[in-house]
Amino acid sequence: MSLPRIIVLGAGLGGTIAAYEIREATKGRAEVMVVSDTDDYWFVPSNPWVAVRWREPDAIRVHLPPVMKKRGIGFINVGCTRVHPTENRLDLGDGSMMMYDYLVIATGPELAFDEVKGLGPDGHTVSVCRTDHASHAADDFDAFCANPGPIVVGAAQGASCFGPAYEFALILDTELRKRKIRDQVPMTFVTSEPYIGHLGLDGVGDTKGLLESEMRNRHIKWVTNARITGVDDGMMHVEEVAEDGTVKKAHDLPFGYSMILPAFRGVKAVFGIEGLTNPRGFILADKHQRNPNFKNIYSLGVCVAIPPIGPTPVPVGVPKTGFMIESMVTAVAHNLASELDGKDPCEIPSWNAVCLADFGDGGVAFVAQPQIPPRNVNWASQGKWVHLAKVGFEKYFIHKVRSGTSEPLYEKLALQVLGINKLKQTTKGAA
Repeated sequence: MSLPRIIVLGAGLGGTIAAYEIREATKGRAEVMVVSDTDDYWFVPSNPWVAVRWREPDAIRVHLPPVMKKRGIGFINVGCTRVHPTENRLDLGDGSMMMYDYLVIATGPELAFDEVKGLGPDGHTVSVCRTDHASHAADDFDAFCANPGPIVVGAAQGASCFGPAYEFALILDTELRKRKIRDQVPMTFVTSEPYIGHLGLDGVGDTKGLLESEMRNRHIKWVTNARITGVDDGMMHVEEVAEDGTVKKAHDLPFGYSMILPAFRGVKAVFGIEGLTNPRGFILADKHQRNPNFKNIYSLGVCVAIPPIGPTPVPVGVPKTGFMIESMVTAVAHNLASELDGKDPCEIPSWNAVCLADFGDGGVAFVAQPQIPPRNVNWASQGKWVHLAKVGFEKYFIHKVRSGTSEPLYEKLALQVLGINKLKQTTKGAA
């Protein structure tokens, strides 16, 4: 008899680590395969560094086929054009199809630049969402520095990933000071968040105070509750929205260089599949990361549907941070192992968040347990140590991907000592 086939759809942060961990958890009881539209893994958190040439793209790239082969994981690089959950089938980019017994969707998002006229690399702003985007952003930044002017950085309405916007604004400030041209560059931060440091999480610890102070010290102005109505060459049109939804003030912001993070939506391969996705194309999942309608489909990472924390004047999504995604990975791997044993899924990801936001010469770190409030731990701090920690984490995580390891023993022990768990710890109630 052939082994049951588990397909991991996507080879980003979540999909790559999921393939390693699922392979380990199932211990040869299943065939594990990855379907991706690329041969390479890119360490996306380093993209802001690529955009100012603190990193070259190849330094954050891992070529996956030999690593997957060494780990006994199948790898197909033609991508998926459509998922057919009622048939347990994938349509692939080369016209072929593939059947599965279990599917783990880890595609990441589609970048919805088109929802704002003039936004994105095909419009008038640059991006750090992908490494190739960041590489082009570096070319544009070099040209900008030869003829400096205003900079606008931020996140559009509906965005759910705010950390890289703060990082990039403050990294730009650091680099401009190194080049001795900061005094020629007025900077404005534009965000759909209701306040600086909200992060789509209603803040973590005092991220509001820490980030506001950092931006004041660096002479970066900001517009919150911002809705970008359009971007022309060298001019961004922004509406500042009041609490009641009316337009409080209109801003026309000139720029010589701009990076705006877009809203996300689900990829075309899953978009609009009834019972699988929500209206934005994100995958529906229960507390075990399993789809409530198609029981053999799991999901993890940015593609997972998570409702906003609460109403805001301008739409704000919830971020899926690195450690939160890793907790989803561990839960999915354990639950698939249980299913292969004929048991029901029982593991629940903790959704804890541990984040390092680098500013080039310092940064802000925060721990949120869980990421969604109310929390058991709600802590944030800042200092030069954060930059050093981010550099160390980059090297460590890329090493994990290159070695085909999800969680080395020493990492597991360190997390236990710190009391940071990937799986939700159940407690018995009082008698």
